[in-house]
Amino acid sequence: MATLGTQNISTSYSQVLKTFGSDIVGPTLAAVASGNEAGVSALQISTTGVKSSGTFAVDGASTLLGPVTFGSHITASTGTATIATASISTATISTATISTATISTATIPLQLGPVTFGTNVTMSTGTATIGTLSASTATISTATISTATIPRINGVTTFATGFTSSTGTNTIGTIESATINNTGIVTVGTLEIGGTAGPNITSASFGSTTIGSLTLGTMTTATSNSTGTFAMTGIVAGDIVLGQANLAFTGAYPIATFSVAASNFARYSLYNASASSLSTITGGTLTTLSLRTTA
Repeated sequence: MATLGTQNISTSYSQVLKTFGSDIVGPTLAAVASGNEAGVSALQISTTGVKSSGTFAVDGASTLLGPVTFGSHITASTGTATIATASISTATISTATISTATISTATIPLQLGPVTFGTNVTMSTGTATIGTLSASTATISTATISTATIPRINGVTTFATGFTSSTGTNTIGTIESATINNTGIVTVGTLEIGGTAGPNITSASFGSTTIGSLTLGTMTTATSNSTGTFAMTGIVAGDIVLGQANLAFTGAYPIATFSVAASNFARYSLYNASASSLSTITGGTLTTLSLRTTA
């Protein structure tokens, strides 16, 4: 106050600071102004808080004990900034070094360009959705994939111990394997056996029928054989029909042959192998397998 000591109040009150207007400092923010209110500062004060309507600079250390709200962004100068707990709705970070971070809920913005990880990426438990992933080498301990589109593999693929597929339909172009063990049901379009020198099986059908009592004459008589047909779904003309006769009989040994009768039907013929004695069949089962092959 020494600079005001030799001045009259009427000429020096403009140098004294006061709140703008005639009110005293109260709960409502009021700007700090000169005594004659010719100059109004950006600093506003009240009994409950302080506000700056312009820029605000602090040269020394600042301690903020309550919540801190940033209008649009926070800019840190060079050096090290330590923040105990930060709640941020949106953050734009050019470069950040974080030793340890605990994030309860995070919404990661869309990455439109390539993303490169230095050594690895570790994901906690939960659900992670990744649009398209291109990886030269991936080591996955446990993964649950509801829907996956596997790109075409043009080169040779080697499985270390086995290839396991979950339930559903799996289409594989060509499999080269010395041994295939399948515990469930498998549908194969074309099965190559024995390499290029062997046949390519394109279809297989199975059928069976029961045989009642009948007597076959000797092979020298017209009644030496008995024929019939039975249903065999999938069989067509040209298929190879293999069969087995599991019959109970007395007398001469009966011979069974099989062929295609029509689409979805197989024909059997039973012959007496003896020219001197009858063959009496008391019952049994005929089982057949048809194969369709290509060269």
